[in-house]
Amino acid sequence: MRNSQGPRPRAGSCVSTRGDSPAVPISAAIAAGLAPDGGLYVPQHLPTLDPSVFDLHGSLADTAITLLAPFFAGDALADALPAICAEAFTFDAPLRALPAHPHSLMLELFHGPTSAFKDFGARFLAACLRRLSRADARALTILVATSGDTGAAVAAAFHRQPNVHVVILYPDGLVSPRQAHQLGCFGDNVTALRVAGRFDDCQRMVKASLNDAELQQAVPMSSANSISLGRLLPQMSYYAHVALGWWREHGTPLNFIVPTGNLGNAMACLWVREMGLPVGEVRLACNANATLPDYFAGNDYRPREALATLANAMDVGAPSNFERLRWTYPDEAQLRHLLHARSVDDDSIRSTIATHARDHDEVFCPHTATAMHALDRLRADGDNSPWAIVATAHPAKFDSVVEPLVGHSIPVPAALAAMLARPAHAEPIPADDPSLSARLRRDGKNSD
Repeated sequence: MRNSQGPRPRAGSCVSTRGDSPAVPISAAIAAGLAPDGGLYVPQHLPTLDPSVFDLHGSLADTAITLLAPFFAGDALADALPAICAEAFTFDAPLRALPAHPHSLMLELFHGPTSAFKDFGARFLAACLRRLSRADARALTILVATSGDTGAAVAAAFHRQPNVHVVILYPDGLVSPRQAHQLGCFGDNVTALRVAGRFDDCQRMVKASLNDAELQQAVPMSSANSISLGRLLPQMSYYAHVALGWWREHGTPLNFIVPTGNLGNAMACLWVREMGLPVGEVRLACNANATLPDYFAGNDYRPREALATLANAMDVGAPSNFERLRWTYPDEAQLRHLLHARSVDDDSIRSTIATHARDHDEVFCPHTATAMHALDRLRADGDNSPWAIVATAHPAKFDSVVEPLVGHSIPVPAALAAMLARPAHAEPIPADDPSLSARLRRDGKNSD
């Protein structure tokens, strides 16, 4: 593992997963989004923390400050970190028991303004970028590829922020109707582009633009996808917070089942464990896009075209954060031993949602249902360990899927209802890199 090899480098320094870019301060890595060599920024060193350094009665924001302080040591953002965390973590991530089994729990990450776990990272990133001075007086364009939830979270975090333009790319027709409405309901400094392709096309287009040096000169850009370290690091906080709480009460590590497509949320959980905090086993729940389950079953890593599923926010055939996973665990045999991934098809998602609603009065979104299905299989095999499934989005965002299965309407959170009441608009764009480049150049000229 990278945090145990060689001498300890300077705190707050970040390097590229591809190794061909110089180390930079963490604030520079957050501002850039992607490294110059096309790799993803990672901390040069994952610090080790003892559970005793955390406030026994601290809030989620307090946990985040303690957890993230070593990453920002000596950085331009170090003094502002408490304020950044206070701005980002204004809502809870409760861990509650599920009735299906005494040691089954659910970590609810959908209590933010857009009803998805992406709110934590997007708000943290926005709070960081607000505090970073830029030599370039031109507006910064934040590029976002979304398979459903990321775009709305980023739009909400940056909406009406001065000197920032958010451009969201999403696969047309492959997100839920309410997700699509969220993406197009902001206006002002937020532009939604509906791409005639899949999420992997959106992700490729964003990466190509960020890697285009000439385009960067014309239109200053950064990213707010999970390729951004400023998105991933804060997501570690809720895992640390609930794992520490469980460990103090029960004296054992807490295991997690993380629904995942692009691997960002799962990487956050794994890094918390690498830092020495009481996270036990981590398992990945995927939809029918089996790139990761096939790899962990012993096959070669083979990205492929994404399939459209009910759990659309996880419709990823080429997960970007696999680079971070391999960087963290360079020994492939060790990596395959440490992780397990299960693929859950649409029929199993439907069955899981319907069964738990009928038998336990629990309603899951399709993504959370993949984790619940994986936990049901563990219980059927006799596993009685403490497991927390990660609930990544509120089921009301997927009413067209969930409500027919549970037989009743799902109450809509107030913030989501307010977004759905606004008009929404998204512009069509082909799934090719030159089309996005031309659009960005045009917007850049109009903002001069």
